Amino acid sequence: MARSILDEAHIHPAVREAISTSHADIVAEVQAAIAANPVVVVGMGQNPFPKHARRILDNKDIRYKYLEYGNYLRGWRRRTALKMWSGWPTLPMVFVKGTLIGGARDLARLEASGELGKMLA
Repeated sequence: MARSILDEAHIHPAVREAISTSHADIVAEVQAAIAANPVVVVGMGQNPFPKHARRILDNKDIRYKYLEYGNYLRGWRRRTALKMWSGWPTLPMVFVKGTLIGGARDLARLEASGELGKMLA
């Protein structure tokens, strides 16, 4: 099933550049981290779920790159660009070998089922 994305034909040309360049630096930083690391966790301060994801990986001695952007009080506009890019509505965003696998709960399910190990093999 493909996720529904607003067709570019329904975006006025006057705002297309604003959409594509809005906080493009944060998206590029995450893309570079994904290209350079087998596991990437994108999180934010004060949120327990990125900590939970990192704990799962630490307990399995799985190396990962952690990127933290703001907290509940700051950085939400920059994080919105990541959410628009990935389609994932919450943090953390966990990427394994370039694939978004979801958040901390999704990571825990993959680890418990053995699928995470298969993905990293």
